[in-house]
Amino acid sequence: MSFSFDGPLLLVGAGKMGGALLEGLIARGLDPSRVRVQDPSPPDDVAAILARHGIAAEAGVESLASPPGVILVAVKPQMMDAVFPAVAALAGPDTIVVSIAAGRTLASFEAHLAPAAAVVRAMPNTPAAVGRGITVCVANGNVTPAGRAICEALMSAVGEVAWVEDEALMDAVTAVSGSGPAYVFLLAEALQKAAISAGLDEALARQLARATVSGAGELLAQSDLDAAQLRRNVTSPGGTTAAALDVLMAKGGMEDSLREAVMSAVVRSRELAK
Repeated sequence: MSFSFDGPLLLVGAGKMGGALLEGLIARGLDPSRVRVQDPSPPDDVAAILARHGIAAEAGVESLASPPGVILVAVKPQMMDAVFPAVAALAGPDTIVVSIAAGRTLASFEAHLAPAAAVVRAMPNTPAAVGRGITVCVANGNVTPAGRAICEALMSAVGEVAWVEDEALMDAVTAVSGSGPAYVFLLAEALQKAAISAGLDEALARQLARATVSGAGELLAQSDLDAAQLRRNVTSPGGTTAAALDVLMAKGGMEDSLREAVMSAVVRSRELAK
């Protein structure tokens, strides 16, 4: 795959997500010699990826032979104000800034860049680590169709990509797909505990919970049917599944709790963006 941007890719922050993105990009054909990484202390697993591809992790990138084609910002949101202003000085007129920092708005990056700077805010999720993530992006008005295509090529290295036009929707995206893997892990955790309560030993309970959640997820991914129809397909009238769903789908059950949880995450995302 050809990545159609000039200059190097500067990765700012080589943590778990930054490392997953970098590994995915290299697997899809990005030449490691085009990559510069700014991170004073990457975790051991990411440091191993860098070493394998001959990429040095630098505490600070003070100069480049040419402006970066892409600055991919993957530092924690609370570190952004300390890190980004110096990085912004490296941007050229054709540089695209792509941020995966939760809660940081397009305006927070534009404040440090030239007026015509192209900025994309992206929200990936942790299944990116196994190439099964989904990333939602929103672009400022300076990002051209070609720039969108570059961003899509970058983020599709770790899974699916979708776009929204209204940045305010990123709070809901964060609450659903950004935080969503934790909800699924909680389901597996709760199912394991319920299995133990029903008399199964811990090892078998864990195996059943993990395989059931991951297998159902794969079935959902591969099926053309929506989730509601797949649920109905498993549910025989008057059967065991129906008895369980009577509890989960009752007022105040799983659906209501999950809606409340997502809205709580939306509110918190808005608070963090202030």
